[in-house]
Amino acid sequence: MLLGRVILGVSAFILTGYGLLCLVSPELPAQYSGLRISNGDAFAEIGAMYGGLQTGLGLFFLLAVVKLEFFRPALVVLIFAIGSLALGRLVSLMITDQLITTYTYGALGYELVTACLAVIALLRASHDPT
Repeated sequence: MLLGRVILGVSAFILTGYGLLCLVSPELPAQYSGLRISNGDAFAEIGAMYGGLQTGLGLFFLLAVVKLEFFRPALVVLIFAIGSLALGRLVSLMITDQLITTYTYGALGYELVTACLAVIALLRASHDPT
């Protein structure tokens, strides 16, 4: 259970912190990833996806660290959410002929490690009587 609490806690810290930064400044993730904000819809979309969604997930993972009844469901959400990001990023890497920067490789590394650790934590937690 310790591994699960750690991976959920670290994810809560990273996602909530980065999400709040992106919520107040959508230009931040746009600059990091090379996206261009061309209008108000794009500004709102980046603020919602990078800011709102990540903040919400981070807060849910924090709740799961504190409240045991959310622990296993949060690990499942972490696996699917972060694992899907890793899968999408990996597929995109394989089909593009564009230059890929350390931003993408760093994000992919974080996503793969996080998803794998969450799988291990969930498997371990399934053997716990609680």
